[in-house]
Amino acid sequence: MWSTDRDKMRAVFYDAWRHFREQAPLTGVEALIVEALVAHPEYQPLFDEGRPSETVDSKAAPGANPFLHLGLHIAIAEQIATDRPPGVAHEWRRLQGLWQDAHRARHAMMECLEETLWEAQGKGVTPDDSAYIERLRALGRGRSQK
Repeated sequence: MWSTDRDKMRAVFYDAWRHFREQAPLTGVEALIVEALVAHPEYQPLFDEGRPSETVDSKAAPGANPFLHLGLHIAIAEQIATDRPPGVAHEWRRLQGLWQDAHRARHAMMECLEETLWEAQGKGVTPDDSAYIERLRALGRGRSQK
C-alpha cells in the first residue's frame, strides 16, 4: 500500500472496496479500509464509481479528502493494535469507555494525530509521541469533542 505514487496508493482503496462488494477475501489492510468505509457511507458512492481518483477528488465535499480521512482511520487502528506509541491503546480504551462510541473515539484520536503530524511537518521534525499521548490524555477531560 505504501508508495510515493498517489494513484497506486489510492488503487488499494478502490480494490479493497471492490473486493468487499464482490465478497472476495480481504488482505489485512483491505479489511481496515473496508471497516473505515463501512463507518462512512457518505464515501461509499465515490468508491463505487471506481477510478480515476479525480472522480473522488471532484465529488468529495469541499475541503474533504476521503483518502486522508480513511488513512487516518487505518493509522489509528494500527496504533491501537500495536500500542505504538506506547500508551495509545490505553487511551483508546479510556475514550471508548468514556463515550461508549468507538467511532467518536477514533475521530477524536484522529484529530490529535493530525495536530501532531501537522506540528511535526511544520517544524521539519519527527512527530512527538509524548505530545501526541498528552493530547489524547486531554480528551474528555474538560474538553468537548465532536
